Amino acid sequence: MTAPTSAPLTPYATLLGFTRYVGRTGPTKASFVGGLRRQRASRSGFNPHGQFVKALKADIAFHTGGTHLTQVVDVVKPRWRPLYQALIPGATAWLHSLGEPATINLAQTRDALAMLGDLPIKINPHFGIRYADGHAQAVRLHFDEAPPSEEATLAALHLTARHMDAVLPHAKPVLVDVRRGTTYRMPDSAKPDEIERWLAGEAAAFRAIWSAAA
Repeated sequence: MTAPTSAPLTPYATLLGFTRYVGRTGPTKASFVGGLRRQRASRSGFNPHGQFVKALKADIAFHTGGTHLTQVVDVVKPRWRPLYQALIPGATAWLHSLGEPATINLAQTRDALAMLGDLPIKINPHFGIRYADGHAQAVRLHFDEAPPSEEATLAALHLTARHMDAVLPHAKPVLVDVRRGTTYRMPDSAKPDEIERWLAGEAAAFRAIWSAAA
């Protein structure tokens, strides 16, 4: 009797995974995609930033300017405390850069599914913010020790903007480097058609690597 075979894993990426991929070069791209595929196959993965994001959102929603961020260090598991302590100064500086807390409100974002050729990519901002004058931003947070690469930043902003009607209508995408409190926006000089062609090529290579790792 022939043993049943499992269905092949369809190539898939989150926005975080794909932007980390485009920020890599050479052989590291293949090893990275192989790691994503193995993680998907084992359904493993843990997000250590969950409580941090919840605290940051609470500070925006309740106009508390960093109180919840300060308090979350004391309730997070001890193994994650050094990570949170490294993130809080930059996150607090970013909060203060938004202006008077009472003029900023939390906005609900929705996930979207982008297609780059045949590669599905989950677009999932962490949250949205809406200012008193009505304009809004869909915020994606960057937690890594190294700043986001130019390629990763451009890919994240472009793909989020591409699906903004579903994510948070009429908003602009921003990428926030939490450790440094730095905000990245789509540059005025960006050429969407060229970015789209570049990302389509990256997506095709991603799919090829994924399939080769089977």
